Amino acid sequence: MPRLLRAALALLCAVLLAPSAGAAIYDAELSAQLLHGEDMCAAAPCRDVLPSAQQFSKRKGAPSYVDAYAVEAGKTRLVGYVFLSTDVVDIPAYSGKPVVTLIGMDTRGIITGVRVLKHSEPILLAGIPESALLKFIHQYVGKAADAKLVIGHGQEEQGSIGLDAISGATVTAIAENQVISRSAYEVGKQVGIIKSTPRPPARFTPVKDTLDWAAMLKEGSVQRLLIPAEAAGAADTSRPYMELYFGYLNTPALGASLLGEHAYARLMRDLLPDEHAIFIIANGQESFKGSGFVRGGIYDRVQVRQDPETFTFRDTDYQNLYHLQPADTPGFKESAIFIVRSAHFNPAWPWQLAVLTNKTDAQTGARTFVHFDQEFWLPARYLEGGRPRVERVEAPWKAIWANQKPQIALFAAILAFAAFWYGRRDALVRRSTRKSKPWISVPRHLLWVASVGFLGFYLKAQPSITQVMTWFHSLLHQWKWELFLSDPFIFIFWWFMIITVLVWGRGVFCGWLCPFGSLQQLALSVGKWVGLKRFQKLLPKPLHDKLRWLKYIIFFVLLGVSLYSMETAEKLAEIEPFKTTFIVGVWNRTWPFWLFIGGILGWSFFSERPYCKYICPLGAGLAIPGKLRLFGLKRKAECQTCHACAAGCGSHAIDAAGKIDQMECMSCLDCMIMYYDDHACPPLVKERKTREKGGQPLTAINGAGYFISLGSVRADLAAKSAQLAAKAAAGE
Repeated sequence: MPRLLRAALALLCAVLLAPSAGAAIYDAELSAQLLHGEDMCAAAPCRDVLPSAQQFSKRKGAPSYVDAYAVEAGKTRLVGYVFLSTDVVDIPAYSGKPVVTLIGMDTRGIITGVRVLKHSEPILLAGIPESALLKFIHQYVGKAADAKLVIGHGQEEQGSIGLDAISGATVTAIAENQVISRSAYEVGKQVGIIKSTPRPPARFTPVKDTLDWAAMLKEGSVQRLLIPAEAAGAADTSRPYMELYFGYLNTPALGASLLGEHAYARLMRDLLPDEHAIFIIANGQESFKGSGFVRGGIYDRVQVRQDPETFTFRDTDYQNLYHLQPADTPGFKESAIFIVRSAHFNPAWPWQLAVLTNKTDAQTGARTFVHFDQEFWLPARYLEGGRPRVERVEAPWKAIWANQKPQIALFAAILAFAAFWYGRRDALVRRSTRKSKPWISVPRHLLWVASVGFLGFYLKAQPSITQVMTWFHSLLHQWKWELFLSDPFIFIFWWFMIITVLVWGRGVFCGWLCPFGSLQQLALSVGKWVGLKRFQKLLPKPLHDKLRWLKYIIFFVLLGVSLYSMETAEKLAEIEPFKTTFIVGVWNRTWPFWLFIGGILGWSFFSERPYCKYICPLGAGLAIPGKLRLFGLKRKAECQTCHACAAGCGSHAIDAAGKIDQMECMSCLDCMIMYYDDHACPPLVKERKTREKGGQPLTAINGAGYFISLGSVRADLAAKSAQLAAKAAAGE
């Protein structure tokens, strides 16, 4: 192997083994005591977030928190509260997992400290240091629990406070902002610092429709909660862990439709004021009633939640449910009616049915406590005056899309521009020639500049192999649209890539729009303009044909390692220079990354897209489904013996038989320019010269795209006729 390649491989190893920017709390192991134990502060650094406290109570309340006390002259004084974010909210960040955060708040409702205990954000694993996250959360110290905190400055609404984002990790910042703000607000409401507005009692309309099961399910008066086996860590994945249907029975129309008039009337006679009946039917591997229930105990698997209140059920709150009235009710193996006995429960407002379970990690065997929720809100037609107005907390991805509408529109326009021009490639290449090709060169260079400058450096919209690994894992475990919607540019880009790969192959993205691929291509163009063209060479075709398989090996190795350890796979994915170039910035990395990027771009001045051809795992991943494309580039019969296009193919994608390897093709269209150029394509040059000598035979293209000289066909027929006439005269 040449010395240059050996040096490149050594540099690549240095990059992969270079120390990351720190991963002290990436997927840290948190004890069960900290996460769910009664004495949270025995395992959590509570004094770090509330420095004035010396003593802490046991977990209390719902959602859980602990009281924090200062000890002065032998006496204790309440100075604030400490709480764990996952006890209050369950908001996934970019990784699809929550950032576990410990928060302190004083008795005035002022946040005194924030500490991240665990995160699973790949962007903070390598490239962006965890110190950036620590700097971000420090902004919350001194802010009020009921303050309206938003990410970014300059567009704050009246009364809101703008915060600096984490550069290159905006999605993580937005999710963490909601985690801290909502946790502090909910605990503040519970302890009485934040006063909640009283809610008028529910008043039901006199609707008396008799509905079947399908109608109630459609309008939302019956809800479904499905817990997949994979999500609960069950060994048997052939059927759901639990599948529950539930609803509210006090409403006359719904209660009578579900139970029948007689059973509904009897239930209502038994209920006291401020008591509410909820039904549940279920199938699945496990019982929602739990296996450890004892008389006088609590049903520990099912709860009802509404705002800060959590309602659990004892045996006295349970009634048998033997039958549901609608004929189309699905079959079920267990059922119950539970009674919520509280004046604080208001059925006019939304509430959630929560199922709690222990999930066993298949790899480590560790058990973690998880809950699955499904919201229920009575349809407006059953409530006088309709549903009350409820201020919803907007999902992080919705806020991101709403705040970037102009950028999204311009981004979509660039993609549409690329698809339009590539769709018109025949018209473009027919107007170009091998020596002068502005019709194809101008739009390509415009797209390369836009891709590097706007898509890459400004939007940081560089697709990556890490997204392929994340997508693959989401299919194996639990699909979450929110994870992929959290970055609108990557989300749109991937749909564009999926469609264009299946229609035209990977070349539209890889050759026209990939920011790092475009950067290499611009380096090659700059090299030509500054006089390096005579030094620009490709590797010999035999060596290229061996090295091109390297990127496929890298792709499958990364995918395989990710199944074992996503953390290790994320580190190995540094073989992609995308994060260093566009997201993190070279100035934030160590010297091996500088040399790696510099080596690739330096080589790009002298050879076309070396990284794309030999290393890029993303290109390899796109090339495989690209074999299913609908449309490829045209070939003539003469291409089997003519090597003119192959000699000028910068991707080495044309073999000795003239066949284009669409998995390697970057869709530069240089071969298509020659395909139509009668001064460059040898068969067309011959045809043109024949036409210029005389007779000017017509030229056509048959259905397969092969050129036919009608004049030469006539000449062949005349020669055959003369031969036959001579033979006849000779008596043959």
